[in-house]
Amino acid sequence: MTVYLVGAGPGDPDLLTVRAARLLSIAEVVVHDRLTTAAMLGMLPAQALRIDVGKATGSCPVPQDRINDLLIEHGRSGRTVVRLKGGDPYVFGRGGEEAAVLNAAGIPFEVVPGLSSAIAGPAAAGIPVTMRNQALSFTVVTGHEDPQSGTSVDWEALATTGSTLVILMGVGRIRTIAERLMAGGLSPATPVAVIRWATTAQQEVIRTDLGAVSDQVLAPPSTIVVGAVAGLDLRSTARVPRS
Repeated sequence: MTVYLVGAGPGDPDLLTVRAARLLSIAEVVVHDRLTTAAMLGMLPAQALRIDVGKATGSCPVPQDRINDLLIEHGRSGRTVVRLKGGDPYVFGRGGEEAAVLNAAGIPFEVVPGLSSAIAGPAAAGIPVTMRNQALSFTVVTGHEDPQSGTSVDWEALATTGSTLVILMGVGRIRTIAERLMAGGLSPATPVAVIRWATTAQQEVIRTDLGAVSDQVLAPPSTIVVGAVAGLDLRSTARVPRS
């Protein structure tokens, strides 16, 4: 009786970890997010129960409390349960909350890390989040703040760090974010890259600057990179055969 909180990575099924792929091959119940690809679900046994609990911007058909209940219900059934989450379970994936709920219910669980889009998204667009003499650190921050949480992002303070900023779930608030970063001292000419559907065949990259990013047509799911390295384009030129 174990629930596996599995990171599905950024989208390309080739970027699943070996352990994630093994668990999918034996799963009896899979509770999955919206960003889970058809190819990943195709790795499941034919008889596996698939439960879609995906969220989208402005739409949450299955509330988090209900997801927690599903994990407890199926976790107690004695079957192999995989909670398949985009990216890494503990990077803005609410995996910590689900782990806490399972722990409180006395249900054994295991976290299987995944490649976060905060790293893979920029890399797929040819952007190293750190670069000697250009970026000595990077900060991953949510652009989707919960007004009921009592916490908020200090964008003005982030503007002073000299760090590459990697913003997840920020498309809907990009105008406010850009204005606050500029109010904190970042130049309007600061390079910005927006990577949508990173690592997949649908990947799109928009390159702009902080002063103009809010004028672009953007859509989720996107990873936003702000900083000098966002002006780089070091995409691989190799053509590696894929299975």
